[in-house]
Amino acid sequence: MIVELKSETNETRDKVELIDREREKANNSPWLEIKSFRIVLISTFTALAIVLGYLLAYIPNIELFTLTIFLSGFILGKRDGIIVGLFSSFIFCFFNPLGPSPLPLFTFQLFHYSLTGLVGGLSGAYLKKKEWLKKDSDMYIFSVMAIFGLLGALITIFFQIFSSLVGALSFFGTLNQFLPYFLTGLGFTIIHVIGNILGFIFILPGLIQLINKMLY
Repeated sequence: MIVELKSETNETRDKVELIDREREKANNSPWLEIKSFRIVLISTFTALAIVLGYLLAYIPNIELFTLTIFLSGFILGKRDGIIVGLFSSFIFCFFNPLGPSPLPLFTFQLFHYSLTGLVGGLSGAYLKKKEWLKKDSDMYIFSVMAIFGLLGALITIFFQIFSSLVGALSFFGTLNQFLPYFLTGLGFTIIHVIGNILGFIFILPGLIQLINKMLY
């Protein structure tokens, strides 16, 4: 009886895994299976993130850099999202028109934007498994917009808090100055968070739909 139950459980698990693999295969674009095409897309996303970063560099805390890196991970997957985040942040932050960041802050920026690409890839993998969201579905539905808005907020808040923490250590050499340092830029932090939430809610779904139409 126990052996039969275990056998049925294993068969059920195998069927579920097979369904997941078939669903994942159906959701993958044939273009993304071509290595050279993926390299082109990685280069394109990296260049786009850098260009948008430079274009908006002089507007305080309004940016599409984070959104572009997240988008690359969503479309290309976790590994390539990390690559785009790492390369684009290295070039943009090192050659920033406002000046390069101190080494500790620069290192954190590389980590943060690589993590943003990873989160984009994880989000894409999660949503592509949902039966209610097909590759040609309308992305402007409440559940998707809520997920994107929440992620945009969390990613930006994480960046603002920890960049201020690293900045306080870099400039003052002590954590005692973290709170005053963070509160000094609180207005810009709020603008940054709201700007990215709105971008993730209203711009990101449309870009995903547009790219999906070109890839499938």
